[in-house]
Amino acid sequence: MHKPPGLPPAAPDPSPAAPERPQVLAIVERAYRGAVEKQFVDALYLALELHRRLGGIDILLRGQAVTYAARDARVPPLRLGNRVIETLTDPRGDVRRLLDAGVRVYAEEPGLAAYGMDGEGRLLDQVRPMSADEAAARWSTYRMVCFL
Repeated sequence: MHKPPGLPPAAPDPSPAAPERPQVLAIVERAYRGAVEKQFVDALYLALELHRRLGGIDILLRGQAVTYAARDARVPPLRLGNRVIETLTDPRGDVRRLLDAGVRVYAEEPGLAAYGMDGEGRLLDQVRPMSADEAAARWSTYRMVCFL
């Protein structure tokens, strides 16, 4: 069979077995950006879609974003002048959805210490603390590292 010139080679058959460890690390370090404007999509929603489309990702929460995994936090209403906005999304719900989907979520220890979350029982179940050194050492084990 003759292949017309200029066509790319056929893509290899996808492997039926998923890799043991995701090949993508998504880092979230800027928290609560555009909380009012983002009502329909944010970094954690994007992470869930990337997980679905890429066959798995790991998430590393850094800086203020570690508070997304705070066990007992709540989202208070936001007052802008005379207007009260009570429809802000709760990032803990988004983290729980990621965990339920099989995403491994890590929280970097310097951020945990900075926000008073370095004690036992302060993180959502299944969110694992990780030292900054260990996090940096893992970067090279991923095919891609991206910031969300």
